[in-house]
Amino acid sequence: MMRKKELAFLKECLRVEVIGNKDKKFSWARTIRHAWRQPKRRFLFWWRIASYLYGSNNKQLKKIGKKINRKLFFKYNTDIELGVSIAPGLYIGHYSGIVITRYATIGKNFNIRQNTTIGLKNNNTNKITIGDNVNVGANSCIISENIVIGDNVKIGAFTFVNKTIPSNSIYYTKKENICKEWEV
Repeated sequence: MMRKKELAFLKECLRVEVIGNKDKKFSWARTIRHAWRQPKRRFLFWWRIASYLYGSNNKQLKKIGKKINRKLFFKYNTDIELGVSIAPGLYIGHYSGIVITRYATIGKNFNIRQNTTIGLKNNNTNKITIGDNVNVGANSCIISENIVIGDNVKIGAFTFVNKTIPSNSIYYTKKENICKEWEV
């Protein structure tokens, strides 16, 4: 029997991320058509399907979900583990080198760019919680245990995050370039 709550969540995610128009109603035909015609949305379509199947109590469906996710990893070089909780509105700028642990909880309208890692220092059950409307720049690294990134946060490119960030913040790693001329 279909899990009604999880199926409604899947449809909402597909409507927002694949169809792209928040005013249109969900339909499987429209969703598949958009996924087929727009390769950038194809990953999100298949990852949401894999995540839904993985959440099932049926061992065969879990296995199919894992297989889909493994194929996505090899095709897109993006490793979003099954079991992670991501609300509707996930946007991936470039599908290269993204890693997200299953121990993360991510809110609505999450934007992430290439070569970004969200993970834990140790393999345990600690959590990383990321709020709504968070934007993560390219080549960033969010690695810690039990941290919270609030709502409406912008994390700059090449930033290392290992502590809690309050809501409505801009967070970046300050870098300084030095150029000295030397005598021959």
